[in-house]
Amino acid sequence: MINLITKLVLKPLAKTVYRPVIEGLENVPRGGGVILASNHLSFVDSVVIPLTAPRQVFFLAKAEYFTGTGLKGALSRSFFEAINAVPVERGTYRSAQASLESALEILQDGKAFGIYPEGTRSLDGRLYRGKTGVAWLALTAGVPVVPVALEGPDQILPVGKRIPRLRKVTVRFGEPLHFTELHGQARNARARRQVTDEVMAAIQKLSGQETAETYNERPLAA
Repeated sequence: MINLITKLVLKPLAKTVYRPVIEGLENVPRGGGVILASNHLSFVDSVVIPLTAPRQVFFLAKAEYFTGTGLKGALSRSFFEAINAVPVERGTYRSAQASLESALEILQDGKAFGIYPEGTRSLDGRLYRGKTGVAWLALTAGVPVVPVALEGPDQILPVGKRIPRLRKVTVRFGEPLHFTELHGQARNARARRQVTDEVMAAIQKLSGQETAETYNERPLAA
C-alpha cells in the first residue's frame, strides 16, 4: 500500500510542484540488482532519487527514524517506509559492516540500492573522496553501478532548515559502469580503490563539482 501511494501520489505531486529536470533515465536498468551511486548535498537527496528514478530505490537509514513514539514517531516511520528506507544501526565498524550486508541482500534480491560514496553530506558543495563500500558491494554482488549527479537539493532544504523551499532540482543518471573483470576481488584493497575512484570520476563528470582530495567528515549535527 505504501509503495502504491508513493507511485500514484508522491511521485506525481513532487514532479508537479518541483518540476525536476531528469536526464539519463534510459541508463537505469529496469530490472536486476544495480547500485545508484550519487553525490550527497542534502537530507532530501534520499527523497529526490526515489521520486525521480524509473524503479524503486532502497536506501539505508538510521534505525532511530523507525523507533520513535507518538505521532511524530509514526509519521517518521511512515515517511521512511514510503521511500523504501531500510533501518540500520550506525556508529561502529561492526554496524558499518552490517549495513553493507543489508545492502548486499537488497542487491542479491535484484533490487536497486542507492548509496553516497562520500559517506555524508558535502557542506561546501565540493565532491569528496569516495569510501570503498560502494566498490565492495559492486564486486561482491557483481552488479553495475549507475553514477548519479544531483544539483539543487541543498537549496530545497539547506542545513539547519526544517521547511523545504521551492527550488529547481536536476538529476542526472549516467551510463552504467561494469566491473566484470574485477568481480570477486572485493577483498583486494587496490581493486576496491580503483572501482571507487572510477565511480567518483563518473559522478564528477556528471555534476561538474570541484573535487576535494580528502574524505568528508561527518558534521556534528548530521
